[in-house]
Amino acid sequence: MLSERVHTFGQFLLNKHGERVHKIAIDAGFTCPNRDGAKGIGGCTFCNNASFSPNARNAPTLDSQLDSGRRGIDRCTKARKYLAYFQAYTNTYADVELLKTQYDAALAMHGMIGLSVGTRPDCVPPAVLDLLAGYRDQGMEVWLELGLQSAFDHSLERVNRGHGLREYIDTAQAARRLGIPVCTHLIVGLPGEAAWHSRESLDIVLDIGTDGLKLHPLHVVKGTQLANQWRRGEYTPLTQAEYVDIAADLIERTPWDIVYHRVTGTSPANLLLTPEWCSHKWPVLNAIVSELARRGTRQGVKCEM
Repeated sequence: MLSERVHTFGQFLLNKHGERVHKIAIDAGFTCPNRDGAKGIGGCTFCNNASFSPNARNAPTLDSQLDSGRRGIDRCTKARKYLAYFQAYTNTYADVELLKTQYDAALAMHGMIGLSVGTRPDCVPPAVLDLLAGYRDQGMEVWLELGLQSAFDHSLERVNRGHGLREYIDTAQAARRLGIPVCTHLIVGLPGEAAWHSRESLDIVLDIGTDGLKLHPLHVVKGTQLANQWRRGEYTPLTQAEYVDIAADLIERTPWDIVYHRVTGTSPANLLLTPEWCSHKWPVLNAIVSELARRGTRQGVKCEM
């Protein structure tokens, strides 16, 4: 079982709140400075361009997304507490009053106990941090999810990320000074990176200070620059075995008090080009558990040596 070897977000919430808490993912209609021209128009090389098209988006209303998410959770686990997960695009990239309107609307739903806000580290000005800290001061569960992806600036430049490590350091430290927990996203298998890059990125993030982590294997989806690179033979994705080995290494190097919100990621089959194993979550999770069991280890074991 994953939670026996990894400090999972689900177990963390269960222990803290005394019952299951589930995220409800939201697309609130925000965009990204790496797409609207503020920093660029192409986006990251691994992002699906079609998914960002105004004509292709047509996300349901906030209320309908929340209701659909609640009903889905009710069918599966009967959980009665939720976090509003502002997931799609850059969810702090707007005027702070607009952000407050969206966040407040989500928090008004019965059973909603807080927010998890996904964003870029270069899009979190002090006014937004103050807003999030205010919710935290009211006793709500608040997480700021920062997409760093790699601690190596040359890797971030290669994927056209539009920011560097410095922006991440400034935002992560400012958030944590205000008592806002930070969850850091790292991608394993970026172009030009080897396993040691992932280990070094993790060590740098741990030295800076974080409260949570998300690991994602890089996968190639339709309509991206990465897809063109893959077709030209310029990029080869990791095998499942390679990813599982690296993920287990990173988990071992992570202190137990840091919460893993995710240890793998998937893509819809209709968008995924390669690798095929990224279309299924559970086989990868089970493989990570099996690898940790084979090693006789768990999260944080290498911090204790």
